[in-house]
Amino acid sequence: MATFVVELEYTVDRAGREPLHGAHTEYLRALTDRGVLLMAGPLQDANAGLLVYEAENRDRLQEILDAEPYVRGGIVRHVEIRRWAPGKGAWVAARPQAAV
Repeated sequence: MATFVVELEYTVDRAGREPLHGAHTEYLRALTDRGVLLMAGPLQDANAGLLVYEAENRDRLQEILDAEPYVRGGIVRHVEIRRWAPGKGAWVAARPQAAV
């Protein structure tokens, strides 16, 4: 599994996202339950959100993002995807280690 950090920049403010917010929340909850979404939340200094995913590869992550209600609804202006290798910090220490 690979870890990815994704920033979604929106075309509308929070009020403009409201019609899709319920579907967005349900989608993220389902991904969380499956262990795909590790963390998510709005950026406080931008009209954007930051999400951390675990996926088999970049293609699988793209499928996940393509199904995101905000993306499907056309209110995402830009998506920035970075593969990430978290190595230090309390969150990393608390995560189970992969079998070798």
